[in-house]
Amino acid sequence: MSSHGEPRKVAMVTGAASGIGAAVSALLSEHGWRVAGVDLRKPTSDLALIADVTDQDALREAVDSISHELGPIDLLVTVAGYYEMVPVAEITAQRWWRMLEVHLGGTRNACAVVLPEMLRRNSGQIITISSELALGGGDGDAHYAAAKGAIIGFTKSLAVEVAGKGVRVNSVAPGPTDTPLLEADSPWRDPGFLGTLPLRRLVRPEEVAEAVLFLAEEGSYFCGQVISPNAGAVI
Repeated sequence: MSSHGEPRKVAMVTGAASGIGAAVSALLSEHGWRVAGVDLRKPTSDLALIADVTDQDALREAVDSISHELGPIDLLVTVAGYYEMVPVAEITAQRWWRMLEVHLGGTRNACAVVLPEMLRRNSGQIITISSELALGGGDGDAHYAAAKGAIIGFTKSLAVEVAGKGVRVNSVAPGPTDTPLLEADSPWRDPGFLGTLPLRRLVRPEEVAEAVLFLAEEGSYFCGQVISPNAGAVI
């Protein structure tokens, strides 16, 4: 229960074990949400679940567990993903489809298993995590940018589909973020690159989490929109 005696809202966060997902989970928890984290590794959250987002049946089981343990899901945040840099000519078919399977497929799978109950209740929110690269492109990560761009198209279409049924859908598209996904020798950490950004630094995971929290708690007028905390990489 909240401090006002109302039931605490329930959030499901995929990719919750580290980086942006862990930051989102922690901030939501600080603000009174009951958080179910889903990842390939055990997250730190009110309810920690192991599941692969490419396996829709596993996600359906996770949703059943969340509903049983915490209650109906009020908010879904789809963070699960990975990053790699590969020149276009070296992107094999396997690499191409795996990137789409995890990012776009994982987002679709999570939405598909969470939406039925949200629609039944005429209430709920979905926040997808895309990338600034979907907006501005990048050098050496076309398959990643394509998958993240597809998430934006998916988000906007789903928002139109369910807005009249009480469910809001939006996206957060972070710029280069200081998480383990960026190796120590990543070009995104190079001082020369950082010097091209208006803010001269990487985005922090906690700042991305704040954008998610804003949409979840204050942005009731946002529908099918993309917020991009990116240190000025795309203006």
